Amino acid sequence: MLEKLQAMEKNYDALSQKLSDPEIVSDNKVYADLMREYKHMTPIIEQYHAYCKLKNDAEEAKELLESGELDSDMKEFVQNEYDTYHDEIESLKQTLKRMLLPKNPDDDKNVIIEIRGGAGGEEASIFANSLYRMYTMYAEANGWKQEILNANPTELGGFKEISFSIVGEGAYARLKYESGVHRVQRVPETESQGRIHTSTVTVAVLPEADEVELNINPTDLRIDVFRASGAGGQHINKTESAVRITHIPTGVVVECQDERSQFKNKDKAMKILRSRLYEAMVQEQNDKIASERKMQVGTGDRSERIRTYNYPQGRMTDHRIGLTLYRLEDLLNGNLDEVFEALATADELARLSGEQDEA
Repeated sequence: MLEKLQAMEKNYDALSQKLSDPEIVSDNKVYADLMREYKHMTPIIEQYHAYCKLKNDAEEAKELLESGELDSDMKEFVQNEYDTYHDEIESLKQTLKRMLLPKNPDDDKNVIIEIRGGAGGEEASIFANSLYRMYTMYAEANGWKQEILNANPTELGGFKEISFSIVGEGAYARLKYESGVHRVQRVPETESQGRIHTSTVTVAVLPEADEVELNINPTDLRIDVFRASGAGGQHINKTESAVRITHIPTGVVVECQDERSQFKNKDKAMKILRSRLYEAMVQEQNDKIASERKMQVGTGDRSERIRTYNYPQGRMTDHRIGLTLYRLEDLLNGNLDEVFEALATADELARLSGEQDEA
């Protein structure tokens, strides 16, 4: 670990020099890429410097203790200092190990989130809307932008399905753990007997893929156009503006009818298609990795029930990490940092454990 940190420190100093080079500064793309790397390394180097200082302080304290020149009171004081340094050094070592874990290359990407109502009919569709609101409020609180790519609304204000993008630095890093089945338990407004119903909604979080990352052959696509329709089957317009794209080799089908323009719908549908194909490609690569090296919290199995939202008890439970919070309304208003941080920590600890087992 120390060899890695020493090498990183050299790279960090070299990066610092490059970022003051006028030629680098004048090239916006190169400068942005280097600055992103510099910002990623900065907290690690700061912790490493703190670790080196503690090691130095501990060595000085140890030398004093072994010198035999201290009276009993001073020796007790220095021993306490040494013990404190030792504990802090061990804590910093664990922090540095976590910070040095390989970063997911998609973490800085924007995301496309797809939400679909599952079991529960209209109640599931209404909860799909609640989750859409939750994620967009979280995005707004972080200063991120969101755009609806495709939506299939229902007459009672829900969504049979909705796809939307969230654009912001580190969006995928925060939202990637949301893929899976979300279960809701509540009394529907249409329930006259006051009985609690259980419904499910499926969420998929896809890293947004750039065109350069995924080359799609136009001959592999079948593009159909049709008339867009809204809730209740009412036509939004009388022109064939809705677009359905089928990727023939994989059978992946994407529809988009949110815009009145056929061109805009095609553009949005291609954005979703690229992200789905990219996710499938990454998943195929991950499947080749030994199971103990996979992310243990679960970021891709859409059939896995990951969370329950219980309205009568005001409770949200994340089943993967055993986290239960009794502030459901606050969470549904987008205040999700505690949940996301707990999931990220559990994932880091699982990956650390996997690396130690291999070692």
